[in-house]
Amino acid sequence: MVIAGGFAHGDYLRPGAIARFSPVMEAVASFAQSGGPVVGICNGFQVLTEANLLPGALQKNAGLKFRCGFTELRVENSNSVLTSEAQVGEILSIPINHFEGNYTCSSETLAELQGEDRVLFRYVANPNGSVDDIAGICNEGRNVVGLMPHPERACHDLLGSRDGIVLMSSLLHAAGLNAGLPN
Repeated sequence: MVIAGGFAHGDYLRPGAIARFSPVMEAVASFAQSGGPVVGICNGFQVLTEANLLPGALQKNAGLKFRCGFTELRVENSNSVLTSEAQVGEILSIPINHFEGNYTCSSETLAELQGEDRVLFRYVANPNGSVDDIAGICNEGRNVVGLMPHPERACHDLLGSRDGIVLMSSLLHAAGLNAGLPN
């Protein structure tokens, strides 16, 4: 299941704050609790934090600037539904497109994420002020993943990068699908 990017309910209160009350979120939570793969991309990540399926929150970017363009991510962990086919240390060029992508959490939550090896991606050059350069995290079961960058927009040379293929392929395999994505 993918909770895609896009502005949910205008983001007037906080990104994802209203969307978490959508009736479908009960089904999302149930699916996640049963071990089903759930990935929140950009606004979808914000929705997952607001719905308490992932810890932390997303706030306005440092410098209060909208960020749009490619950024480099370093894969920190290959043990999740989105990173199983990636290599730890691999650098991926993936686009971002957000104003409220600055990941934040308490020092206790950060220590928990680090101690449980649940930080999946870090920015090589942090574009938004995210704590500890975090670009993506997962839950304890490693089946719920949230990230601000858009791997679905990096799957063909015409889009500027093919680096998202390894992540999308990981997700398809976690879902029991083999779509024959190009290498």
